[in-house]
Amino acid sequence: HNLEMKHLPGADPELVLLSHRYEELERIPLSDMTREEINQLVQELGFYRKETPDALVPEEFQFAPAKPLPTLLSPQAPTADSKTPPTHDKEEHPDL
Repeated sequence: HNLEMKHLPGADPELVLLSHRYEELERIPLSDMTREEINQLVQELGFYRKETPDALVPEEFQFAPAKPLPTLLSPQAPTADSKTPPTHDKEEHPDL
């Protein structure tokens, strides 16, 4: 679930991790890995493996392996430096 395979002739195989906005986060080379190692890596990254292609995905895995975005934390959440996070006007979006 949430994993797409694209074969690019002549290119070294790599796993490209994208954000929810399709921005590249990381590239992991796969050339020196066995099929079992790649399957283990994908599982460790949090991807969900469906039993069959048409099987339903449990709700908790719908957006897996996505991690919570820092911009979505509540204003009351403590930060690493214990400072209050910046506030934004209602019309201002922190990512713009």
